[in-house]
Amino acid sequence: MSDFIPLDLPLVLLSNRGPVSFDRDASGRTVNRGAGGLVSALSGLAEHLDDAVWVCGAAGEEDAAVAAESAGSSILVQTAPQPHVVDGEPDGPAIRVRLVVTDPTAYADFYSVWSNPILWFIQHGLYGRSLAPVLTRAEHDAFENGYAAVNRAYADAVVDEVRARGGKALVLLQDYHFYLVADWVREQCPDVVLTHFVHIPWPGPDEWRILPGDIRERLLRGLLGSDVVGFHTRRYARNFVLCAQELLGLPVDLEQLTVTVGDRVVRARYYPISVDAAALDATQASEEVAAHIAMLRYIFLDDDRQLILRVDRTDPSKNVVRGFLAFGTLLDQHPELVGKVSFLALLQPSRTDVPEYADYIALIGAVVAEINARHTKEGRQPIDLRMVEDFPLAVAAYSICDVLIVNAIADGMNLVAKEVAVVNRRGGVLALSEMAGAHEELGEFAVTLQPFDVQQMADALYTALTMPMEERHRRLAAAAEQVRTHDVRRWLDDQLVDLRRIAGFI
Repeated sequence: MSDFIPLDLPLVLLSNRGPVSFDRDASGRTVNRGAGGLVSALSGLAEHLDDAVWVCGAAGEEDAAVAAESAGSSILVQTAPQPHVVDGEPDGPAIRVRLVVTDPTAYADFYSVWSNPILWFIQHGLYGRSLAPVLTRAEHDAFENGYAAVNRAYADAVVDEVRARGGKALVLLQDYHFYLVADWVREQCPDVVLTHFVHIPWPGPDEWRILPGDIRERLLRGLLGSDVVGFHTRRYARNFVLCAQELLGLPVDLEQLTVTVGDRVVRARYYPISVDAAALDATQASEEVAAHIAMLRYIFLDDDRQLILRVDRTDPSKNVVRGFLAFGTLLDQHPELVGKVSFLALLQPSRTDVPEYADYIALIGAVVAEINARHTKEGRQPIDLRMVEDFPLAVAAYSICDVLIVNAIADGMNLVAKEVAVVNRRGGVLALSEMAGAHEELGEFAVTLQPFDVQQMADALYTALTMPMEERHRRLAAAAEQVRTHDVRRWLDDQLVDLRRIAGFI
């Protein structure tokens, strides 16, 4: 990426996972680029700037070894054509990286007690409340000695990098791991321009009342150390402002989405993240994808058959089980579709060390087995479940599916829906949960799913499968236009324009 909007300030980025990771093989140390649209967009920005540093966690043993060798300083990594550490001037795009090493016990409390089982569950509405969560002294201690301690360590690294740049910088914080960082950084570096982007849903005040009062107040006040708190949708931004009003008693403006904190005004903004359409086009044009397409057509699309697709993690928030139950209901109520419609599910196991996630994977398998036993016809099983993470295979399936099902209970955005809109060539219909952030942008082009209503979802799938081809292509073209004109670069540029305005450069 090039020609980014000028920042006029040094840039300090913070995320839990960074733009590169280190490993070791028989030939020695290896450097691998991070994957995904977010990393690509932020890497493109950092590579483009004269003074930028990316603060991130040392994720493995080799990362920790690199951090030790650099004695806590940043290192310069050239990212192309082959990623490697450089000592002098790079002869290609490069990113300065600061790896943060934390105590393993503290990190386990930060990541595996608070960030994922508690914050993720609250923000996705996954607690049943009658039995969970049970917050004891152990969780209070894990917050103090884990989440707060690790946030402090990362904040200290950010402060070091800001001070090394004269105390003025644009600081971009990412996601739910670091809700305490902004306030701590602002205390030490009052001249920063600071934004925190939350990539998962932000629920209303009642969900946050699950947490102990002192902890939820610290989390909210930590975020309010920012100049801008960014979300994917207006609903999430408004929920955040309501939390500041109801849980902290702060003055707010619900129309302007602002919170007054002392003599500062904090802005809640919404910037829907998107995909790199050009990169998707290039992947779709590859020989590997072409081979997958030929194979999938042979398996699923002979004799005018149709294909429903889902590509997801096995996270309970993705609502995979109810999606399969809706498909089973569809076949029960429309027996003429048995043998005519297949359901390909490409699922990536997620957080299998968390008991709720492991139990959910087992339930997925049991539901699929039951539906297949009930509706197998002439040796052909209706559901093809594959536990696999294979992006070229996913792009091939995107290209030829008739329906994509996204029925999440809650989803910050859901980029799969946007990826399908870009690459599908078959008039594919988006069957999209009203609870996914993507619905705010793409809902008018989709068949809407109500994720707790299995009968409604079965009816919606039938509508999608029987929709006239002209209408299917019209909706798909409109969705593709929306995604291509609001790509991941636009997502980043919109934030940078706002931040330059706050900093007084516009």
